[in-house]
Amino acid sequence: MCPLNEVLDRVSGKWAIGVLTLIGAEEVARFTELERGIPGISRRMLTLTLRNLERDGLLTRTVYATVPPRTEYRLTEAARELAQTLSLLTDWAKRHQTHIQVSRLDYDGTH
Repeated sequence: MCPLNEVLDRVSGKWAIGVLTLIGAEEVARFTELERGIPGISRRMLTLTLRNLERDGLLTRTVYATVPPRTEYRLTEAARELAQTLSLLTDWAKRHQTHIQVSRLDYDGTH
C-alpha cells in the first residue's frame, strides 16, 4: 500500500476521528472518558485505535501508578495540527448533513 494512503486510512477512520477530535477538544482524556464520549465504540476497538494512534506517533499515553491505574492520552504536536483540520471537517459535516440527506432522498427518488 502507498505510504500516503496508509496514513490517510489510519487517520480517516471514524474511530480515529472520534478519538483525535475528542482529545483535541479536551487536551487530555482518560480511557473511560473516551469510551463514554465516542458513541458506539467498543472497548476492544477503542483499545486498538489508541494503540495504533500511539504507534503512529499521534498520541502519548501516561500511566499513573494508582489503584486502579489511571491512564491519560494526549495529542502529539503532529496530532494537534491534524485535530484542527479534522475539527473543520466535522464542523462542515454537521452543518451540511441535512442538505446531504435531502439530496440523497431526491437522487434516490429519481433514479
